[in-house]
Amino acid sequence: MKWPFGVLLVPNTSPPLPWETSTGKYVLVSQGNGGLVFGTSSTPNGHFTYAGTQSNIGGVSTGMSGDQSVFTDDDGKAYLVFSNKSGRSRLYVSPLRSSDFLQAEAAKNVYNSSSGGREGNIMFKQNGSYYFCSSDLHGWNASHTYCITSKNIMGPYSAEFVLQGTDADFSHVTQTGLAFTVTGSSGSFVMFGGDRWSDFAGNGIGYNDWVPITFDGTKPVFHSLSQWTVDATAGTWAVGSGNNYVLNPGAEADRVAQNALAGWTTTGGNVNSNKQGGHTGRWAIAQSSSSAYTASRYQNIALPNGTYTLSAWVKSSGGQKKATIFAKNFGGSELNASISQSIGSWTKVTVPGITVTNGSIQVGVFSDANAGNWVNVDDFSLTQGG
Repeated sequence: MKWPFGVLLVPNTSPPLPWETSTGKYVLVSQGNGGLVFGTSSTPNGHFTYAGTQSNIGGVSTGMSGDQSVFTDDDGKAYLVFSNKSGRSRLYVSPLRSSDFLQAEAAKNVYNSSSGGREGNIMFKQNGSYYFCSSDLHGWNASHTYCITSKNIMGPYSAEFVLQGTDADFSHVTQTGLAFTVTGSSGSFVMFGGDRWSDFAGNGIGYNDWVPITFDGTKPVFHSLSQWTVDATAGTWAVGSGNNYVLNPGAEADRVAQNALAGWTTTGGNVNSNKQGGHTGRWAIAQSSSSAYTASRYQNIALPNGTYTLSAWVKSSGGQKKATIFAKNFGGSELNASISQSIGSWTKVTVPGITVTNGSIQVGVFSDANAGNWVNVDDFSLTQGG
């Protein structure tokens, strides 16, 4: 369950936090006592005063919302966006009562999921199109972001598609949680708030993880960034100097034991895997076999030209013919750090001074190993600077 309590009425247009014009109050829509709980306040940060409970939403198969958020349209009208309680396979849009926002009107079922349900439902708008986005029904774990779109908020909506940029690390190791639009003098973008539930799933302490969504025509594009800057007055953003360009750097996006990991490519077959007991979080990248093997796990990354430092945390059995953390295909000769020695506890290894001249790089771990040799690698980092 993504929203056990509720969400503040957060708009995607100015004014920054709208209020119900006929009452002059901000409205908080929460969940409690088996229904929707409404509160009002003269200021957006409270205190909120209880204004009523709604025990049933008309038109909903289970009578009540599961995961929910509030979307405020350009015209000031507000809507509850949600999947049904208990199952979450049906997606709904419900107008909030226009007189005071203190009632969810009869809902419209705009989409039905055939693949296990959707949670973390959010909505944003761009050039007259509405984007209703959700995550897999994965509890506290990370997920792709799935979207449907329409020119009319009540539908009909398009077929579902995966939000571009959420594949390689499952939405920056988050699930959908919040969205609003930042509009300024020079541009605009959508602020995506993905939740990590305060390390409940071993994904790191990140109550909400904020990243930008931009548009390629009508196609929304998710930018998976660990550091970026915002100019809210201008409505612009830029990648931060400390951004880690490696996606799914600690294998946390994948949630379960497996050989293929999101964002990574392998050679050498199933000697590549992930395993529990990472340097941070729950998982780490692993290479091991009871037979001799040659294997690599790597990631091809497009990035600005400049000087970079690659690092990773490593354990190793030692004894390999060759084992490295490497960087190559960046416009110069391969650079690497050897990890073929015995490394019994998590140790940081670094490859500095990588001068990228062709706008791309391949980074990863390589082993030419004897039977029984193994390496565990976690928390890859590729950042600008010497």
